[in-house]
Amino acid sequence: MRAARLISMVLVLQARGAMTAAELAAELEVSERTVHRDVRALSEAGVPVYAERGRAGGYRLVDGYRTRLTGLDRVEAQALFLLGLPDAARDMGLADAAATARLKMTAALPSTLKDAPLAAAARFHLDAPRWFREPVTPPALAVISEAVWRDRSVRAEYRGRERVLEPYGLVLKAGVWYLVARSGERFLTYRVDRFGEVTATGERFARDEEFDLPEFWARWSAEFARSLLRIRVDLRVSPLGLRILPHVADEAAVPEVGDADANGWHPVTLPAESVEVAYSQLLQLGPEAEVLSPQELRTRLAEAADQMANRYR
Repeated sequence: MRAARLISMVLVLQARGAMTAAELAAELEVSERTVHRDVRALSEAGVPVYAERGRAGGYRLVDGYRTRLTGLDRVEAQALFLLGLPDAARDMGLADAAATARLKMTAALPSTLKDAPLAAAARFHLDAPRWFREPVTPPALAVISEAVWRDRSVRAEYRGRERVLEPYGLVLKAGVWYLVARSGERFLTYRVDRFGEVTATGERFARDEEFDLPEFWARWSAEFARSLLRIRVDLRVSPLGLRILPHVADEAAVPEVGDADANGWHPVTLPAESVEVAYSQLLQLGPEAEVLSPQELRTRLAEAADQMANRYR
């Protein structure tokens, strides 16, 4: 972490000229004491940073000093943003570029910071896929990834239909790759593992510079989660059932809980995907809940309770 902060300090000073300790502290989100300590570390590493005294003073680099990560080509520079995601870089065909970029970054560091990449790798690791699922690389991912980098449209088969897409971005969610692409005038989301054959058309598309991938994904994923919850279930739950409910219901389902009655039971309205899904979920509450509606769900749970009673009797 400190190595990254030192590099950031040099780049900030290089871009903005003189800055006070307070301004650097605010920019780097550290204390002024840390700023003074980091400046000393940079000076000892041979970076020509010095202090200007007076009301308009502060820290600055010697005029004409420039530091840059030399020798990086475009692909390697892009791969820098995937250094913390080795599996993702591999799946997108950028493993070699990311490794080369890491070596060049290490070579550009002063001798006192050469161990920084190894120190970080020894302390932090991101494992994106969910538990108990082997990660699978979709066959179309490499072609789509290259098209995303180069702003090239693709011809893709998706669920039996062929369409031309303008691929804007890739999202890795819980081990599953999604493509956000423009089709006509709309931005749509596709699961990459559901694509059939994908080929690059070679045609460059004009990217909408106002498109914000994280913002789009946050909005789309929230809408998608809500769209799955098609029914409402009314039930009564005991205090124990109320504590268990969040562990058995859909993560996106936010129950509406009413005031407890004289016996401590709460009326609850719970969004659910379907009667079938709600049945499998609420069955786990056992006698700690009573479904009031829909009647189909209440009947199924009553039948299950009778069968269980007969079996254990």
